[in-house]
Amino acid sequence: MPLAPGFKLGPYEILAPLGKGGMGEVYRARDARLGRDVAVKVLPDDLAGDPHALKRFEREARTVGAISHPNILALYNVGSEQGVSYAVTELLEGETLRSRLERLPSACWATPMAPPAAAVTPKRCSLK
Repeated sequence: MPLAPGFKLGPYEILAPLGKGGMGEVYRARDARLGRDVAVKVLPDDLAGDPHALKRFEREARTVGAISHPNILALYNVGSEQGVSYAVTELLEGETLRSRLERLPSACWATPMAPPAAAVTPKRCSLK
């Protein structure tokens, strides 16, 4: 079940969906305690009852939480409420990685069939 605007997970109020993938659904939410917008990632319904998926979700949160780097988003919180496991991160505004990659020429994409030398040869690729 997708989370509807107004749904609350602790101090986080869901505002709108941002995207979804194989391991989660991401929502824009408002942190009532600190008065800021955040991103909330939740396990989708089809994985919420899967213990392996839950362990992977928790492992991902621990990994992100252990890293402090300007190119990796900050993890603010993790939890489970009302049967929903969630991770709260900083909200990054701007272009999605998918749309940025779609603007790269196809020659810039690494392929599994590329010879080893091609895999290490630097390519000069610029965005369209």
